[in-house]
Amino acid sequence: MSGPEKSYARRAEALLVRALVRLLRLLPVTAASRLGGAVAGGVGPLLPVSRKVGEANLRLAMPELSAPERARIIRQVWVNLGQSIAELVRLRDMREVAAGSNEPGYVLEGWAEHVAPRLLPGQPALFFTGHLGNWEIMPVIAEKHRVNFGFMYRAASNRAVDDILRRLRDDGYDHPVRMFPKGAPGARAAYAHLRAGGALGLLVDQKLDTGIAVPFFGKTAMTMDALASFALKLRCPVFPIHVIRVGPARLRVICEAPIPLPDGGDRQADGLVLTQAMNHILEGWIRRHPGDWLWLHRRWPKGTG
Repeated sequence: MSGPEKSYARRAEALLVRALVRLLRLLPVTAASRLGGAVAGGVGPLLPVSRKVGEANLRLAMPELSAPERARIIRQVWVNLGQSIAELVRLRDMREVAAGSNEPGYVLEGWAEHVAPRLLPGQPALFFTGHLGNWEIMPVIAEKHRVNFGFMYRAASNRAVDDILRRLRDDGYDHPVRMFPKGAPGARAAYAHLRAGGALGLLVDQKLDTGIAVPFFGKTAMTMDALASFALKLRCPVFPIHVIRVGPARLRVICEAPIPLPDGGDRQADGLVLTQAMNHILEGWIRRHPGDWLWLHRRWPKGTG
């Protein structure tokens, strides 16, 4: 695609996203989520990425699945993605609700038992999750519990679309939440935030060209090493948190006990142990709810088999 054509396509994409945002803002959050899921679930499975990436990933990671099972999971992936995007537009409506409630929002489990007792004022903490359920809910939870929270994110390739997403996130929080773009400058800023006693959230399930090569579903995958590096330098708690999709605008958020930090005296070996433990936890979440995970990115190098 030539320069002018690429510029036109980016402008058209941004216009489409703005129109979608305006439409979704007219709807209650449950209706918006249902609409987003229906559209994405109807169109997404027909796109080439579903076959070339999503199904390929499923065959690699979970070869025991039949073709109909893979198709069902891929459709669930798209439904969840459409619902999550719609919920981002109405993020202020996604608030904590009681267990068993049919109201839109999230049920929070494990925070009082596992997180609150280990969050010390002025001390750093790390949270990790993957692209499961609606991962955008983590800053909302941190804000509700008055945690000085920031998160690392991967900017959209379309700068105009990225600006729209940043504004949606800003509008969804009562107070500003620090957002650190992936890359060396963002990592330095995130580390400074931790050193100052902040908490940092990380999405740890995307393919990287650098990092640590560790198993994921039994296949070697380059995995983010920032979490292990930060945790071992600061000796701070590392909390696993994941989100389960219950329905349109309805989520369960599960907080687990912090991962024990290895202390073998070799920082590189300890980092490998911690990163392997992180991937093992993430794999368990995905196996239990495969339709909640974003199988649509290339997690493993081409040719892995």
